[in-house]
Amino acid sequence: MKKFAAALLALACLAAPVAAQEADDPELIFKKTTVWRMLSPDAKLATYVIDDPNVQGVACYFTVPEIGGWVGWAGFAEERSETSISCRQIGPISIKGKFEQGYEIYRQRRSLFFKKMQIVRGCDTKRNVLVYLAYTDKLIEGSPQNSTSTVPIMPWGNDTPPKCSDFMD
Repeated sequence: MKKFAAALLALACLAAPVAAQEADDPELIFKKTTVWRMLSPDAKLATYVIDDPNVQGVACYFTVPEIGGWVGWAGFAEERSETSISCRQIGPISIKGKFEQGYEIYRQRRSLFFKKMQIVRGCDTKRNVLVYLAYTDKLIEGSPQNSTSTVPIMPWGNDTPPKCSDFMD
């Protein structure tokens, strides 16, 4: 009985970082079932939105698959690498500070230890366009799965839009 309790405690400690991540999770828009299962949770596609934390007026919507079954429900499944992203200007754009090309705006763990999905931002200085890239990486072998979205910085009302090149490090 003590071995079982120790194993359960160790498992809870490993799952704690995954559970703690939920506080930073983006806003869920909806989920759509892709694989129905009678006795365990379904596999789904989940669509979320995040506001760019350093660029006011830009929201990014992304969709990621969620593994079903009991292993997926318990948080032990390695989630698939596919992701899609679409970012839009939703108001006047205000850039809060300097940033580098490939600046990380969001990260989500996709497996217990080795895989994560990231959203990074860059700037096409010639065209004054913000460029967002969503991709997954894996510690051991990497992942080619990615998706790109762009947001041309346009005037909103009477405001003069900023130039992203003015904010590049």
